[in-house]
Amino acid sequence: MPSPTLSPLACTTVEILDAEPHHMPSVQAIYSHYVQHDLCSFEEEVPTAEQMQARRTEVLRRGLPYLVALKDGQVVGYAYASPYRSRSAYRHTVEDSIYVAQGMQGHGIGKALLQAVIRRCTESGFTQMVAVVGNSANAGSQRLHESLGFETVGVLRNVGFKFGQWVDTVLMQRALR
Repeated sequence: MPSPTLSPLACTTVEILDAEPHHMPSVQAIYSHYVQHDLCSFEEEVPTAEQMQARRTEVLRRGLPYLVALKDGQVVGYAYASPYRSRSAYRHTVEDSIYVAQGMQGHGIGKALLQAVIRRCTESGFTQMVAVVGNSANAGSQRLHESLGFETVGVLRNVGFKFGQWVDTVLMQRALR
């Protein structure tokens, strides 16, 4: 069921829905921009819509949320949770991922998506959420996470190499219970 959320800057309703297979070409288009032009994703080759669909299927198989934000019927962002690490002792911890369509940042879409992911993961019994923010200069993502209770717990220096440069990741964490 859609959760209408008022977008503070755009003053329009953004619907947060479970992602369906027909949303995945739009999700892939949003993500492809970040792979090709941004340091927030450490992927260097754009995955196909079919690969993105397979990723969605795996997230759902694990009982985790994979959501889209719709504005005027168009996918303008997506977010999901995935296991933080594969070893069993990490089973109570998830990692969030959020991507907003180019030109739509700053309109409350990312916040609405992250709030919904946090709520769903809390309801499912997870205890911690980790954000691995690609590129320590990604202030927008860091501010978004801080606004919803995440704290910076560390920086991994020079762990990625993309576009001919070394890139950090910022580790952020939030308790869910």
